[in-house]
Amino acid sequence: MIYQHYNGGWVEIICGCMFSGKTEELIRRVKRAQIARQKVQVFQHHLDIRYGEHRVAAHSGSSMNAIMVQHAADILGLLEADTRVVAIDEAQFFDWSIAEVTDELAQRGLRVIVAGLDMDFRGEPFGPIPLLLAQSELVTKLQAICVVCGSPATRTQRLIDGRPAFYQDPVIMVGANEVYEARCRKCHQVPRRETTCQA
Repeated sequence: MIYQHYNGGWVEIICGCMFSGKTEELIRRVKRAQIARQKVQVFQHHLDIRYGEHRVAAHSGSSMNAIMVQHAADILGLLEADTRVVAIDEAQFFDWSIAEVTDELAQRGLRVIVAGLDMDFRGEPFGPIPLLLAQSELVTKLQAICVVCGSPATRTQRLIDGRPAFYQDPVIMVGANEVYEARCRKCHQVPRRETTCQA
């Protein structure tokens, strides 16, 4: 991937299904910025503590320190004066104001790296990610491998007791390979819970 230097700041987003390497790619880009001696701050939504607090971690095992925040606006309040690069992981958990925050950071001349799930377990757009995709200068969509057939996977399959979760289940449920699998469009299953009418 060839990185262009924009006149001012910019936003780049890394998206895809679970196990596609989004966080790993975010960490890679952060490390390259650090090698270039650029001050980087990494932020993580407070909901995601799968690998411990104050850590951004990939399923592959690579990790780095991060600042846990609850609201997108918290990022602006915690920004240090000499920071040149801001990285935000699990952006799908933030509300829609995350797009305003990333836009403001870019307007200030910062490079903003955002990673997040583009679709929820239902296969529908996840939270503010579609807006971030539309507003970003650079978009990288990663694929995983379907655990059922081996095809390129673009969907996240949620499993409850080994069976596909129902469409009506809550959208947000933090977990890893004990709850989720990467699947292709054909193998992705989202059954609807049958409702019974009572006379």
